[in-house]
Amino acid sequence: MKIKSATAFLMAMGLVSASAAPVPDSIDAHVLAAQKAAGLDFPGTLEVLCIQPADGTDGTTAARAANAGRPRVTPPRESWYAEPAKVFDNVYWVGTKINSAWAIKTSAGIILLDTMYNYAAETEIVDGLKKLGLDPATIKYVIVSHGHGDHDEGAKMLQDRYGTRVIMGAADWDAITKANNMPGGVPKRDIVATDGQKVTLGDETVTILLTPGHTLGTLSMIFPVKDNGKTLMVAYSGGMGFNFPRSPERFDTYIASAKKFGDAAKAAGQAPPPPATEPEAAAPAAEPAAPAPDGAAPAPEPAPAGQ
Repeated sequence: MKIKSATAFLMAMGLVSASAAPVPDSIDAHVLAAQKAAGLDFPGTLEVLCIQPADGTDGTTAARAANAGRPRVTPPRESWYAEPAKVFDNVYWVGTKINSAWAIKTSAGIILLDTMYNYAAETEIVDGLKKLGLDPATIKYVIVSHGHGDHDEGAKMLQDRYGTRVIMGAADWDAITKANNMPGGVPKRDIVATDGQKVTLGDETVTILLTPGHTLGTLSMIFPVKDNGKTLMVAYSGGMGFNFPRSPERFDTYIASAKKFGDAAKAAGQAPPPPATEPEAAAPAAEPAAPAPDGAAPAPEPAPAGQ
């Protein structure tokens, strides 16, 4: 579908036709170069970076606001359901055909990255983990990369059912709390991510980097995985689409975050593999911190286990 939509958009602009060469160093020329580079391998990347509304409107946020208080129509299962899969020795994919969620298995439970739309969270995450032989009740932390519906809507279900600690960027905690229109309910404000924060559970550590741009609270992550026993480092970008209000300042923020994350990924790839650690006992989940009343200083955020 994304291939078709990207191609249709470019055809409408005359960018896929060699007969209408765009003016050098124009917007059309740059989009055409991106289209040629993406080909049929990266239509999704092309769409989120080059084919967005000029005002930066985010479709999921707009849909949430428009449908607040109304029952959501669940898309047909065949349009989104995907089988879960083991990707590395300790990392499992529990996403849909469109969106991703990742389970990092540790010696003391699971760290989950993203929760997708609420209609898919039960089927893909809870049932998917069971199908893979893992226990969803052992999800100790969920790190939400950013506050859009395709990443955050399953958080409250996991928080309520399993006592899972929810980690988000401050700006996105503020945004989802203020909007108060998340299908499935807004999770209670819990852990506010900090730059360089290390979320350690058992024998695994995920390092969080604040990378505002896609949203002002976007989080990116670096963590080790095992591939047939060999340690590799993963750099996980928390969001890349240009679906935000256009301004030089916002693009400068995006560019600075991209450079920061690229530098961190390079450094992590060049560093020696992290030493093996002794398994830690999983810390019991504490009660989530309630939002501070208006005008009051927020309560100190609880630190993840192992810090």
